[in-house]
Amino acid sequence: MKNFSWTGSAPDCKSVADQVDRNDSLPTLKPNRIHNTNMKKTLIIAGILCLSLTAVAGSPAPPEQVIPDTVQVGIYITSIHNIDFIEREYSITFWLWMKYRNKKLNFSKYLEIPNAKTHTCEFSNVDSSKDQVSMLMKIQCVMKDSWKIECFPFDKQTLWLTIESSQFDKDSLIFVQDSLGGHIGNRVKYSLAGWNIDTLNILTGNSVYNTNFGDTPFRPSVTYSAYKVRVGIVRKSPGRLFWKMFLGMYVAFLISYVCFYIQPENFDSRFQLSVGALFATIGNKYIVESSLPDSTTFTLVDALHALTLLFILATIGATIVSLRIGKRYKTFSSRKWDMIVAQVILLLYLIGNAYFIIHSISQGHFAETWHAG
Repeated sequence: MKNFSWTGSAPDCKSVADQVDRNDSLPTLKPNRIHNTNMKKTLIIAGILCLSLTAVAGSPAPPEQVIPDTVQVGIYITSIHNIDFIEREYSITFWLWMKYRNKKLNFSKYLEIPNAKTHTCEFSNVDSSKDQVSMLMKIQCVMKDSWKIECFPFDKQTLWLTIESSQFDKDSLIFVQDSLGGHIGNRVKYSLAGWNIDTLNILTGNSVYNTNFGDTPFRPSVTYSAYKVRVGIVRKSPGRLFWKMFLGMYVAFLISYVCFYIQPENFDSRFQLSVGALFATIGNKYIVESSLPDSTTFTLVDALHALTLLFILATIGATIVSLRIGKRYKTFSSRKWDMIVAQVILLLYLIGNAYFIIHSISQGHFAETWHAG
């Protein structure tokens, strides 16, 4: 039997088996890796699509646009009375009707008159038998207002009446004007003592409140639809009222003016008359202002009384100068001074009065008195 011998080191059976396994698996390993990679990509894309669909499905739908309810409003004023300058108020009685389709609207409970001191519904009738609701009310209000007295007694006033609904804002309810027919009765001129109706304007708009009334924290202000009535009134006899108010002031000035025709030797009488006229003018100013509301503006009443006081003081000053001239010069020179100064003071006083009065008349009749409310 032949003996075989190995030259070199004997081969390792484990390494030979491993080599055979690696050679057998090489043809199949690469396709599996490609397949796994494609599966991962497919799963990632499917996950992204699922997340996108979930986000779209979970996002809130855009809010639907709300169409506000339309309320047709009409008014007929039957009385305006008790115009009180000192208390800054007046009374008004009127019929108010509304037509609308939304039966959830409740104007008998949520009717708002912002500048009213008090308001009372004397009569109310609601007809909902048809496809729309018709509501008729008779309302009496005591209104608070601010008077323009700069041009008194040649002033023109504007009475404001605003109607709103506190139930819904303008996004849910809007007012439209019912312009058919008249809006003010013929008997108003009898109740409006001392005044004539000059203009009547009715319009619809918005009233903005810089608060959300604690309802929605993300909204800093709320806007409501408003039905606005503006009644312009002028005085019937402003000239007669003018003389009634200022006659005492002019008499006081004339008393002071007469001092120039008294002999310079009687300077005691001249001073007494001028000082008496000064106090009479001040007293007349307090009497006139007692019938007017408090005001920080410079009015016609202030201008005319200030002008009169200034010229009475000028009369006293001219009397002092006349006395000094009489002592240092002849009596004729003192009389001549009195006559010249008397004519100059009278002319300047008349010019000053004419300027202030004409300016007030033009402002009172042609200037707009619209203000805010």
